[in-house]
Order: sequence, then C-alpha cells, then structure tokens
Amino acid sequence: MPTLSRKQQTRKRHKRLRRNINGSEQRPRLAVFRSNNHIYAQVIDDDSQSTLCSASTLDKDLRQTIKVNTSSCDASIAVGELVAQRAISKGIQEVIFDRGGNLYHGRVKALANAAREAGLKF
Repeated sequence: MPTLSRKQQTRKRHKRLRRNINGSEQRPRLAVFRSNNHIYAQVIDDDSQSTLCSASTLDKDLRQTIKVNTSSCDASIAVGELVAQRAISKGIQEVIFDRGGNLYHGRVKALANAAREAGLKF
C-alpha cells in the first residue's frame, strides 16, 4: 500500500472527524484550517450550510496588529480572539470545535485556547 502524503493524511483524519461533528444553529461548528503561512477560522451552521462569521491572519483588522510572522502561535491567538469576538457579537456563545484533521497542538491549540478565553464555550 502506498504511503500517503501529509496533506492526504490530514484530509483522511478530517473526513473521519466530520462523521461525528455537525454544527447546528444552536451550536455551530468552529472550523480551523491551517496552512504553512496562515491560519483561518470559520463559525459554520451546517444545517443551513452557511458561514456565520470568520477570521484569519489575512484580515485587514489583524494585518496591522500582527507584527510577527503570520504562521506563529501569536498570530493564531489573535485570530482566536477575533473569531470569538465576532461570534459573540452575533449571539453565538457555544460552538463545536473542528480541528480540521490537524493535531490539537501548536497553532491549532493556541487558537482554541484564545477563543475559550475570549468567551466561547466548547
């Protein structure tokens, strides 16, 4: 059996996770996507198939405040705080965390902890 690339392994883990994780209107899904250079977070209602709010290291709000590398844990913390603020302003208090097939470690963990500290409940 051929070995899978790292991206294929991540997709396989994400597909396996998504069998059990489903966001609803009462408790939407906080989905995280991590690339080599940036990190993205979206709050998604899977029932209506719509994105309720999002944040990433590419946002204009964060581009001026992030003076460090956009692929660092500090940038992930800023994204986690911003997505939590945007979700809370739309009346979303509780979410289901979807790590996107990535390991709960490093930048993904930093984003999750920052969102928790900013007021989101998982």
